[in-house]
Amino acid sequence: MSTTLFRNVSILDSTGADPYPGDVLVEDDRIAVVGTVDPARAEGARVIEGRGRTLMSGLCDAHTHFSWNNSADLDGLGTMPVEEHLLFCIESARTYIDSGYTMCLGAASAKDRLDVVCRDAIDAGRIPGPRYLANGPEIAVTGGALIKSITKFADGPEGMRKAVRELIELGVDQIKLSMTGEEITGTQRAEDTYFSDEEVAAAVTEAHRRGKRVCAHARSAESVRMCVRHGVDIVYHASFVDEEGLDMLEGAKDWVFVAPGLNWLVATLYEAEAFGFPQEAAEAVGYKKELEQAVKGLREMHRRGIKLLPGGDYGFAWTPHGTYARDLEHFVELLGFTPMEAILSATALGGEIMLRPHELGKVQPGYLADLILVDGDPLADITVLQDHDRLHYVMKDGRFHKESAADEAPAPDPGNMPATGTEQLVAQRA
Repeated sequence: MSTTLFRNVSILDSTGADPYPGDVLVEDDRIAVVGTVDPARAEGARVIEGRGRTLMSGLCDAHTHFSWNNSADLDGLGTMPVEEHLLFCIESARTYIDSGYTMCLGAASAKDRLDVVCRDAIDAGRIPGPRYLANGPEIAVTGGALIKSITKFADGPEGMRKAVRELIELGVDQIKLSMTGEEITGTQRAEDTYFSDEEVAAAVTEAHRRGKRVCAHARSAESVRMCVRHGVDIVYHASFVDEEGLDMLEGAKDWVFVAPGLNWLVATLYEAEAFGFPQEAAEAVGYKKELEQAVKGLREMHRRGIKLLPGGDYGFAWTPHGTYARDLEHFVELLGFTPMEAILSATALGGEIMLRPHELGKVQPGYLADLILVDGDPLADITVLQDHDRLHYVMKDGRFHKESAADEAPAPDPGNMPATGTEQLVAQRA
């Protein structure tokens, strides 16, 4: 048995409890003990001296694109040769886990099998990366594609069923529908809805019949209502949700997830000038209006207890890979989340959206040992999670992806075990 002891850490366990001092023992790929560790059980373990640093679950990005290639050329996603594109996806997977993300849900792939191949290679241990649920190209109707070269087209209920079947045959974990426009295209408005009720219903029914979930690019009010009405599992964006849509989402909050992708809106509005899209242009096509509407609707979703998760559309030139934790800052600064609520949305809710709430997203006995050791307190400063240099350790499945020999300590001696966790706290107060 491989064992690791994190000694004297501040445990942020993602149950909602305040962090507390203690130790965490990992045995093979699982968390075995949290709090006070029996010295005899930890005998022979590899010891990491925490020195009060924060130990928490790895993070989740609920709207991941491994194949978005950090470019301002949107059409280039389709023209990039598949060999180079796969290499880029492999690099993206590594960047995610370098950034402390151990869970990712694919939101569309630029080519048929990029996501599937990366997921399988990660699972086989051939490349480093997060736990991954793979997607295929997004499905759009004729005249409704955001980027034609990376889109799978389908029209009518039967066309939707066929497209879903073909993607499932590739081995995807979920299906993506591109239901509305996107202002940066210059021709497809965010408030336009291109799918019919019959098309959404057919796609969802076929996917669910075959045990797959459905996610949707849905910015317009009408598209959000369609999503809930027909059982779309994961709603992306929901920028222009109206009161009826909010009521429907609240009624479905036991099963539906919303991942707004806030950093896309913020960065496209304020940070894309160097790439040919200045703020004046972004405002002119409606991004300021959309951000304001989105913040208003998402704050109300948060108040109503609808499941909101961070992540989305990282991989464009102005939303580059590696900056994923900015969404957590936006949840706090724009949506009124407390830092604890933001972290719970990226950890405990991450376990839920990954369909493994019983073993992912918390620092609890029996959970998989997907952990990060952070130099700092993310509850005091949520931006600390954006600083890779302060992510001192990253562990997945009980194995270190990132580590430092400077924190090594001798293996515990049961006859001479220092006071830890609760014992330390009692001694200090005495």
